Amino acid sequence: MIRTRRLTVAMASLTAVALLAAVLLAACGGSDDDAGSGQDKLRVVTTVAPITSIVENIGGTKIQLEGVVPEGVNSHTFEPAPSVARLLSKADLIVLNGLKLEEPTLELAEANKKEGATILLLGDNTLTPEQYVYDFSFPKEDGNPNPHLWPNVALTMNYAKLVHDRLVELDQTNAAYYDANFQTYTQRLQALDEDIRQAVQTIPPENRRLLTYHDSWAYFAERYGMTVIGAAQPSDFSEPSAREVADLIDQVKEEKVPAVFGSEVFPSPVLRQIADETDAQYVDKLRDDDLPGKPGDPLHSYIGLMLEDMRAMIPALGGNVDALQRVDPSLVFTDDPSPAKYPQ
Repeated sequence: MIRTRRLTVAMASLTAVALLAAVLLAACGGSDDDAGSGQDKLRVVTTVAPITSIVENIGGTKIQLEGVVPEGVNSHTFEPAPSVARLLSKADLIVLNGLKLEEPTLELAEANKKEGATILLLGDNTLTPEQYVYDFSFPKEDGNPNPHLWPNVALTMNYAKLVHDRLVELDQTNAAYYDANFQTYTQRLQALDEDIRQAVQTIPPENRRLLTYHDSWAYFAERYGMTVIGAAQPSDFSEPSAREVADLIDQVKEEKVPAVFGSEVFPSPVLRQIADETDAQYVDKLRDDDLPGKPGDPLHSYIGLMLEDMRAMIPALGGNVDALQRVDPSLVFTDDPSPAKYPQ
């Protein structure tokens, strides 16, 4: 079984970034975007797109929402430009996944947030250390747990509750609006959770194994009764060695894995090689945090992300996704078009 090397995120000096950000803030002074329709709304800044989608569904049109991690960018290595400090400095609420996923953004937020602003770390407030998963890309000896909680829909429901509770705390005037959105969104997440469980049950038990490009599916596997047998991407984001690739090929042959799964946005010649040498199907359609379609499309959402991943994964392993037909991926509110900004 492949063991990967230490996760190392390429980072410039964050202290230098923070100092530069402070200089930029002082130079910029007042902002044109302080005026306009958004000035009376709660300002919320998020990181990766699935979290932006969760916050958007609950906050709706009552918040001014903007993500900072562009879709299709590796969130582990993303370093925000100093100009992001200005956006963070104006936020009332900054929502991150946490669990060491966005350390440069977190440090920039801590250095530049305004007085009274709140930083909410969803993962840190969802799992206890005893519940952390350490695996191929996130070995325990490095101390950084796997941060990809959101493919487990039950954990995402807790993310939604944390967001709802904080929005109500900060903006009690719109509490009833947040309550209604949260209730509808939770119902959709409950349906998604149950339907994924039913769809996975259609996969023959011997096929419920995942070999993926990146270790994003540990908490998903725990929830839905699957096993992650490995990942092709080492924890330092280099290419796996020839020996590691050979071990994976032997493992896929031995366990008769019918499909291996690559990324929609990060091509993996290694996984294609493994598929070619084992007669497994190569499916390069899985997404970790890059939402399907474009902003404003119904599928451009956290629920849409999960639906598209299931449609790629489950049939390739011999199951069917008939149970997922009832799930609605669109926004839960209808009072206005999508107000959130998703950087592309």
